[in-house]
Amino acid sequence: MNYYADSESKGIPDYTHLPKLKGGEYYLPSEALQRAVNLALFLGQPLLLTGEPGTGKTELAHHLIRHFIPNETLQGDRFFVFNTKTTSTAQDLCYQYDSLRHFHYVQTNKDPLSTADIEKRFIRYQALGQAIKSGERCVVLIDEIDKAPRDFPNDLLDVMDDLSFEVPELGHVGDKRVRTSKKCRPIVILTSNSEKNLPDAFLRRCVFFHIDFPDDDTLCEILKLKVGMLNKEEFDAILKRFHGIRNTCQRKKPSTAELLQWATALEKLNDEKRLDIANIESPSPSEKEEWHSSYSLLVKDREDLKLVLAKF
Repeated sequence: MNYYADSESKGIPDYTHLPKLKGGEYYLPSEALQRAVNLALFLGQPLLLTGEPGTGKTELAHHLIRHFIPNETLQGDRFFVFNTKTTSTAQDLCYQYDSLRHFHYVQTNKDPLSTADIEKRFIRYQALGQAIKSGERCVVLIDEIDKAPRDFPNDLLDVMDDLSFEVPELGHVGDKRVRTSKKCRPIVILTSNSEKNLPDAFLRRCVFFHIDFPDDDTLCEILKLKVGMLNKEEFDAILKRFHGIRNTCQRKKPSTAELLQWATALEKLNDEKRLDIANIESPSPSEKEEWHSSYSLLVKDREDLKLVLAKF
């Protein structure tokens, strides 16, 4: 295919937004996961999710914000994400203070700033801090908490227990801490890829759930929900080939998320008559090229790709 064709052709394909693949609206939580969420809500504890990358840990948080706050115009104001880094501290969860900019301002300006001006110019509230400060029921996603330093998880729970935090730069200490009520306790979802063990004291104060790789029935339901336009024969063919590729890969096995991306691409190729999904076992030469190209959505390692192309 010549993407850089003449002006009368379509040229480079346009980006297509695919809302079903992300955003939580079409997320399918298992009954066990629903029970874990309800336990976390009942006890007011964070829900800690583990599972291989791409199994839907992060997407659950997006699903919950749609469930608890149906109005789309309010969702963005009540859903906050913190992407954990190896240098993250509990203060980073609540706010960041730009001390360098403040110092530069003081050095170059004679007029003193009010507390409100300091807050507006040099304080930036972060995920948990925004949720507590909002005074509303919010969903907070703290992604990949296992990346953080060892003290970070326990410091996080100290903030959660008290539902408050200090901003010393604004005089918000002691009785003047930034607070929220128990009624407005944030719904906190934590994800971990189990790259590092978390402290026992932290684990004791969380509701834990491990998302297993889905069985075939669940995978089929997810495909129907998020792809939807294929028939049973085509779904079965996709799943059979996916499992074959997953079992062949030695270094990085494809996940549920990658299966959905692949199936969505295959649906488009099928519609355009560039391949016949139901005829996966005996494709034409041109179809075989399309199949091989599509495997780049599943296989993300050079040696794995060699094995897959040799087998399929």
